[in-house]
Amino acid sequence: MTRYVDEDLHGAEFRECDLTGARLVGVVMQDAVIDGLITNLVVNGVEVTEYVEAELDRRHPVRVLIRSEDLADLREASRQLHAGWAATIERIRRTPGIERRSVNDEWSAAQTMRHLVFVHDSWFRRCCLGSTELFTPMGIGTTVEPYRGAHGLDLSLDPALDEIVSVRDAQAAELEAWLDEVTAEQLAARAPVPDDDVWPPYARGRLVRQCLGTVLNETFEHHRFCVRDLDLIEAQDAQQGRLRTSHPA
Repeated sequence: MTRYVDEDLHGAEFRECDLTGARLVGVVMQDAVIDGLITNLVVNGVEVTEYVEAELDRRHPVRVLIRSEDLADLREASRQLHAGWAATIERIRRTPGIERRSVNDEWSAAQTMRHLVFVHDSWFRRCCLGSTELFTPMGIGTTVEPYRGAHGLDLSLDPALDEIVSVRDAQAAELEAWLDEVTAEQLAARAPVPDDDVWPPYARGRLVRQCLGTVLNETFEHHRFCVRDLDLIEAQDAQQGRLRTSHPA
């Protein structure tokens, strides 16, 4: 374990790091942002994860539907997620080009939607349906090698917004049609993951319901990230507009 004693980590950024078991003792932490898979987080002796999760559920009730074992709830979750993305896409269309802008080295809106193309192909078609078909070329996969550009992905592509939206709409319709027919027994069955080395290798042995949960969670979380970043971009643009108005050339 690396120990940092009396170090100035002001402004430090930890990206894609495993901080499991990390201990921050006697620290000064102001204006900090923590975003990720967080459990059993104790702050000044108080376990705060339950508070955070409850607040997220209050802000985003669809999270409760996503966790439900009731098929009607899962169908409604899928519909709400699709509707939420549809509203965000309309927001994007009002500012042409914003879908290719990013902040803080995060994916742009276009890249985020392309990643969800990959999520659908891998976690739904492959893991829930047992498909062995190649992934949609425009998808953006994991950064883990050798999966990053494998199984049909074409990293050279730069599709337009309408192309991406068309693929995502078709995928959403496919998922909702499946949800309308799937049974509780099918969800409780072992996922029919093909026996090969295609992503995700760790899905083998999971239940169909668990793989569906990954699809729904990814769709929700990446929408949350996308909206967060669109808010930041629009706030920055508004601030720059005010500065130009108050300091004309």
